[in-house]
Amino acid sequence: MKLAQTIVHTENHVSGLLLRLTLGIVILPHGLQLLLGWFGGYGFNGSMQYFTGSVGLPWLVAFSVIVLQSLGALLILAGAVTRVMAFSTIILFIGMIVTAHAEHGFFMNWGGNQQGEGFEYHILVIGLALLLLINGAGNFSFDYFASKTWIKKAA
Repeated sequence: MKLAQTIVHTENHVSGLLLRLTLGIVILPHGLQLLLGWFGGYGFNGSMQYFTGSVGLPWLVAFSVIVLQSLGALLILAGAVTRVMAFSTIILFIGMIVTAHAEHGFFMNWGGNQQGEGFEYHILVIGLALLLLINGAGNFSFDYFASKTWIKKAA
């Protein structure tokens, strides 16, 4: 029970809500591209083929990328197991930098004059996720509700 308290504990602050909305709204469309093919994406099968074939990721890692960016983003928006999702997002985006973006430098490819995208966006995502990891989901979240009702009663 102590672990559950640590994971979902959060205080009544609006900063968690703002962080969750920002992070979730930015990541979710990418996840929907990967999972459902929305917004010009390739859908689950196409994304799995790309990650395992072109990128060379193990199937479990490829699957995790798709799930974290789609269902994980929904959990972040809802403020459910936010610290777990934030930590997973940090690991995911560090992995993205190391495997695909570091070689292209810091800056995004706004002008279309480089081969790939830099990692500045990834640093912003990692920063937002770090704040959620440290501070929790804040008010208007499943974690806040759980920490004030179920978890407290069970302790």
